[in-house]
Amino acid sequence: MTSTLQDPKVAAALERMYAESAEQFAAMSSGATDFSRLASASPQERADALSEYYLPVTPDAGRLLYALVRAARPATIVEFGMSLGISAIHLASAVRDNGAGRVVTTELSAAKVTAAKKTFAEVGLDDLIEVLEGDALASLQNLDGPVDFVLLDGWKELYVPVLELLEPRLSPGTLVVADNTSMAELQSYLDYVRDPANGYVSVSFPARDADSMEISCRI
Repeated sequence: MTSTLQDPKVAAALERMYAESAEQFAAMSSGATDFSRLASASPQERADALSEYYLPVTPDAGRLLYALVRAARPATIVEFGMSLGISAIHLASAVRDNGAGRVVTTELSAAKVTAAKKTFAEVGLDDLIEVLEGDALASLQNLDGPVDFVLLDGWKELYVPVLELLEPRLSPGTLVVADNTSMAELQSYLDYVRDPANGYVSVSFPARDADSMEISCRI
């Protein structure tokens, strides 16, 4: 038995996307790209400036997301921060293999929405992925039905506001996975999900050598 991640179209797309991402990170590390000017920019300005950059989950983190979705079998997955679609492909692959469910993903960059939708169609997962373009705090207001799995991977200052927006829809047992939680600006998010008064059991999980994910279960 094989998974959708091993489908030739899906595997080839992920290989290409990760290779392009590696090239981008190499350029960033060499100092060829300077993003210091974005420190004081708005979320929309940052999204537009980074419209060609992947900002992806790692391959290991992608496989973790796939495994969690296979195990939890959520009916509705919400992703905050689609970027160019690497994590959404992992999530939708798990939904495909579960035989039921959907992925609702959000993205500020119109260019990324166009590119990701094209990729989703090419790999045959577009029927499982609904892309909401624009401010997630607005686009997720009208989400219908309960939410059973959440991935937070957008602008870090919005993790708590997005989670608070979704909380009335979270089913008991919903998993909330937050990426890049070793970043200093996410301490307030960690404080929130690690406070038992807010209704989560939460644990840190290494996602790469210098970073981690936080996996929180809604109780």
